[in-house]
Amino acid sequence: MKYAPKSPAVLVLADGTVFKGMAAGAVGVATGELCFNTGMTGYQEIFTDPSYTGQLMVMASVHIGNYGIKNSESESEGIKISGLICRNLSQIPSRKEADLSIQEFLANKNLVVITNVDTRSIVKHIREKGAMNAIISTATQNIDELTQMLKDVPPMEGLELSSKVSTQEIVDYNPNGDYKVALLDAGVKLNIVRLLADRGCHVRVFPYDSTFDEIIQWKPDGFMLSNGPGDPGAMPETVAKVKAMLNTNLPIFGICLGHQLLAEACGIRTFKMHHGHRGINHPVKNIITGRCEITSQNHGFAVIAEDVEKSEIVEITHINLNDNSIEGIRVKNKAAFSVQYHPEAAPGPHDSEYLFDDFVANLKVTTSKKISA
Repeated sequence: MKYAPKSPAVLVLADGTVFKGMAAGAVGVATGELCFNTGMTGYQEIFTDPSYTGQLMVMASVHIGNYGIKNSESESEGIKISGLICRNLSQIPSRKEADLSIQEFLANKNLVVITNVDTRSIVKHIREKGAMNAIISTATQNIDELTQMLKDVPPMEGLELSSKVSTQEIVDYNPNGDYKVALLDAGVKLNIVRLLADRGCHVRVFPYDSTFDEIIQWKPDGFMLSNGPGDPGAMPETVAKVKAMLNTNLPIFGICLGHQLLAEACGIRTFKMHHGHRGINHPVKNIITGRCEITSQNHGFAVIAEDVEKSEIVEITHINLNDNSIEGIRVKNKAAFSVQYHPEAAPGPHDSEYLFDDFVANLKVTTSKKISA
C-alpha cells in the first residue's frame, strides 16, 4: 500500500470552488457527492456505514481519529465512504483498546483523504449551495484535469446503489432465536442485526434483489427493511416487494432507506433534499407519545410531507423539530412502521431503541396467533 506523503492535496467542487489542503490516507483520486456530518464521535461507524456509499464525507468536528480504530466497532466490512475531508487527523490513538491508528486504517483501506482544510467553510458552502458532486486528489493538482473527471460522476438523484453493498448470499444470525425476521439488505448496518438478535430474533439477511417468493418460503414472522444508499425512487422492483410484504399483514419495521421504501410502497413519493440530515443530535418528536428524542441521522432523501398528510392509509408518528420534516410513519390497520433516523445508532444516542422493542412486541402477537391457530 502506497501511503500519501505529506504533500499538497486538492478538493474541487462541481460549481468550480476549490479548497487546498494536505494529503493523507492513500495516494489517488476520489469522487462522489459531497456531504457533511456534525457528529463529534462515531467516525469509524460513519466511515463503514453502507448508507454513505458514493459520498465524500466532510467531518465537521475539528479533530478526527483521537481514539483510533477498534475493529469490532465497524458497521460493515471495509470503508464505504468514497473519500474523507477533515481539518485535523489525529495520528496517535488515545485509548489502549485501539487496534489501529486512523492513518493506518484509512491507508490500509485505500481511502483518499484531504486534511488541513477549512471544513467550516466547506460545510457553510454545502448548506448554502446544496449537496453537489466533488473530487479529492492527492495525486495531481491539475484543476482542469480534475474538473473534467468530475463531469463524468453521476448525480445521486436517480442512482440505485444497494446492489453495490448488499450481501450476495443469505446469512443467518442467532439461529436459535424465538422470532424469525427476514431482513432485506439494502445496505444494512450491523448494529441493526445485533439489536434484533439481542431481543431474541433469528435474523436471516436476504440480498436486496431476492424475490418475494424466496423470502416468504422461509415463513418469517416479520420483515426488517434496512438502511442503505442511493435514491429510493430508483428502486421500483424493491418497492413492489415491500408491497407484497404489506399484503401478508406480518409486522414490518423500516429504517432510513427502508422507511422511504415503505412510504413508496404506500403511494408516498420521496425527494432529494437540499443538503440532507447527518449527525448525532437531531431532535425528533414522537407525536403519539409526545416525547422527544435525540437521534442519529444520515439521509439525503426524504418522504414528501404533503403526500403523507393526504394519505388515507398512512399516518405520521414522528417529526423533525428542526425543520418539521417527516421522521416516522405507520400503516393504519397493519403492524408496519418506519423511521427516517437511526434508532440502532452506535455509539449513540440510544433514545430510540424502544422501536426495536415495539417491533418485537408485534412479532410476539404474530407468533401467538400462529400457535393458537
